[in-house]
Amino acid sequence: MKDTILIIDDEVQIRSLLGITLEANGFRTAEATTGKEGLAIAASIQPVLIILDLGLPDGDGIDYLAKLRQWFQKPIIILSARTSEDDIVKALENGANDYLTKPFRTGELLARIRVSIRLAQGLSDN
Repeated sequence: MKDTILIIDDEVQIRSLLGITLEANGFRTAEATTGKEGLAIAASIQPVLIILDLGLPDGDGIDYLAKLRQWFQKPIIILSARTSEDDIVKALENGANDYLTKPFRTGELLARIRVSIRLAQGLSDN
């Protein structure tokens, strides 16, 4: 069974690019355009990893990251246009496993996804 990655991003072009890239590399994808929708989908499908944008139409992605971290233990990678060190540090300190800024290279994102999943599976095996 293919692992599902949840993409929480309000930009249709980003969701489309990520969907095509991830599915071409053996993943299934689910999509949400708001943080609230993302929380509901994450709870229902239990994805292997979440890609979360910080600039969401219904709130700050950092707040949704904190809400997810109350119960979601698998990796969360932030994919955001925010490039300030403060934003990156805040996201990592609030539970993100990794942070990548837009525009991004798909090969690098795929490598970071594979590493995050591998590390999470290794931790759950112990």
